[in-house]
Amino acid sequence: MKSLSADYPVWLCDIWGVVHNGLTCYEAAAHALSQHRKQGGIVILVTNAPRTMSGVVQQLAGIGVPSQSYDHVVTSGDVTQTLVKDRARGKVYHLGPQRDLSIFEGQAVERVALENAHAVLCTGLARDDVETPADYAGLLTRMKELNLPMICANPDKIVRKGSRLLYCAGALAEKYSEIGGRVLMAGKPYEPIYDLALQKAGTLAGHVIERSKVLAIGDGPETDIKGAADYGIDAVLIADGVTDASDGLDATLARVQTIVPHAKIVKILHHLMWE
Repeated sequence: MKSLSADYPVWLCDIWGVVHNGLTCYEAAAHALSQHRKQGGIVILVTNAPRTMSGVVQQLAGIGVPSQSYDHVVTSGDVTQTLVKDRARGKVYHLGPQRDLSIFEGQAVERVALENAHAVLCTGLARDDVETPADYAGLLTRMKELNLPMICANPDKIVRKGSRLLYCAGALAEKYSEIGGRVLMAGKPYEPIYDLALQKAGTLAGHVIERSKVLAIGDGPETDIKGAADYGIDAVLIADGVTDASDGLDATLARVQTIVPHAKIVKILHHLMWE
């Protein structure tokens, strides 16, 4: 990554799978981000976490991610709050775990029963350590009967936590869409989260950031890499996150390029590191 620092002053870096695994910080990744900042670069952590920036910053500190490794955090939760304000008309049913309730902070919205809601805010599976999307078939059917839009706060379908893969809100959104439900997405790979990230970077730099000077770093082909490609920025693929790189980096890169043929992937690494 050292060779890319000067050409790409702004790094938009994914968090889960790149900076930590949900349990512990990847020290080499934190070091790489810190070194980029020491060279004068800007690091914006961009995450599909369905929580506000303050909630994510607290989580990062709790698992040992040093504050000097990043300048700012932009979350799917931040973008979701705007969607809730525009679409829920003050009443929303929350589908997700209690740990995501920070997304309601400062919002003039009431959490209500499904039958009284104007929209469903999905932040994930209530018990993602034991549940799968199949457990929600009945609830999703009832939502469709009520013609409720789902605001999906996290487009990720799966995430790696330690050695396990867990389902995320995006998996429920996919199931809802399959039965004809309306889904509104926040986060990567959708444009609003990148707009917000570049806005924050521009404020820190004191000038408008050209997209040619921005590098996206992530492990998710359908979120991080596709989002970067759609937004017109180059990307680094971290292979040992949600992607199975057991067949080697070259084969992994070829497979991801098949999924996202318009992506410009300038480097592929097993793990983020400065060397």
